Amino acid sequence: MKQPCYINLEQARLVLADLGVELSARQMKRAAQTDATGKRKLPFFVDPIENKLKIEKGTLVTIYRKLQIEAENSAKH
Repeated sequence: MKQPCYINLEQARLVLADLGVELSARQMKRAAQTDATGKRKLPFFVDPIENKLKIEKGTLVTIYRKLQIEAENSAKH
């Protein structure tokens, strides 16, 4: 079983940049903030030790790959 790799907001921004998704630090922060219903755009959580937002790196990449596959499948051929 692969060990999870938890990354912070800035590291997540760099992972997305490697995928070609260029976001500013402000855009990443907004994606991690909760909306009026308490939901986040991306599944960040508060690390109980550092009290900072974290996300699992593989989950972040999987979300973008899943969205890409859905877009490809829904495209007209």
